[in-house]
Amino acid sequence: MTSTILKPSAHPLSAYIDILESGKALLPESTENLVEVVGILKSYAIVLDAYSRNLNYIAEKQFLVIFPFFKYFNGEVTRPKLIRYLWHDRINFEYAEYVMRTMLWHGGGGLDSYLDSPEFSSLAQKAIAAKLKGNFFMQGLHKVFPNFLPEQIRMLSYYSGLGQFWRVMSDLFINLSDRYEAGQIKSIADVVDFILAGLVGAASLPITYSVKIGDRDCDIIPASANLTFLADVAVPYVEAIFFRGTAFFGVVSYNAQAHQIPEEQKDFGYGALFADPLPIGGAGIPPTQLMQDMRHFLPDYLQEIYRSSCRGEDDVRVQICQSFQKSMFCVTTATILGLAPHPMNTSDPEEKKANRTYLEGWMDRFSNSRLDWANQPTNRSCQLFPER
Repeated sequence: MTSTILKPSAHPLSAYIDILESGKALLPESTENLVEVVGILKSYAIVLDAYSRNLNYIAEKQFLVIFPFFKYFNGEVTRPKLIRYLWHDRINFEYAEYVMRTMLWHGGGGLDSYLDSPEFSSLAQKAIAAKLKGNFFMQGLHKVFPNFLPEQIRMLSYYSGLGQFWRVMSDLFINLSDRYEAGQIKSIADVVDFILAGLVGAASLPITYSVKIGDRDCDIIPASANLTFLADVAVPYVEAIFFRGTAFFGVVSYNAQAHQIPEEQKDFGYGALFADPLPIGGAGIPPTQLMQDMRHFLPDYLQEIYRSSCRGEDDVRVQICQSFQKSMFCVTTATILGLAPHPMNTSDPEEKKANRTYLEGWMDRFSNSRLDWANQPTNRSCQLFPER
């Protein structure tokens, strides 16, 4: 009889492979970790609700509007809302667009492949013809610059795809918070299991996109494209946002001769699992906008943790970023387990080997991430050096 016991992995991060093979999360179990993860995901869910509504509004109602001055207003332009906007007393929808453009730039997955297809090109041209009907000036510009409007529609497709993805994730994280407050979520393992079940349940949801132009409905991403939530949007999102990301202006040099940015996109490591939280709060750092938005919706129990820290709420955006990274390691754990070729509790030797190879591939990506930091005991005291 063939033994089902594999030799220990020789990978430098083998300890985390052991953790995943045992079905545990990449974030250690602790009461404080649980409170931080659930609390920050509740705040994140509220922000994602606003982001997704705006992205979908732009995709559907601002279709090929060349100068969309009021795209962040969701169709409700009033004097009080305009004053709040100018005073910056609002949700930072610019961050949602930053994420969308990051996904667009990195590409990958079924959505990216479809947008390079002849079917998309044909549907885009039909939508352009309908939108420009009677507009001789824009028709002339389209003839002179034939690639401009199709590229805009390509970008709008990412608005819609990301909006649909975040709609699902917002509802999932709100349900997680409700379960926690009802006493049904009691551990980090419960969090991962809940998120995994949510991702699996939504995996085959169709991703479609159409716009109404006059009295005509124009398909951009029809159901026949067979794009789905998990494979075609969620996985490229994890790749582009959790791992690759983009280098923040002012933090590293964009000068090619400085060689501070990898030459290949696949080598980028600026995503949410890699980012140093300390620059958060600095001008030009996009996640600052997300942390600022989440700050407005923190549950009381999470605010109390931040208040009791060394600096109180003076560095609350940094603390929010740290909690957010912890939560993303939980989401990443759920993603890894959900995409594994076989269940982690399999007893088949060949399946175990396949899982081991799969996990080692993931660990290659984590080598410069904040994974080691996330697995250190939380220390919120101001004592930098131990007493002698």
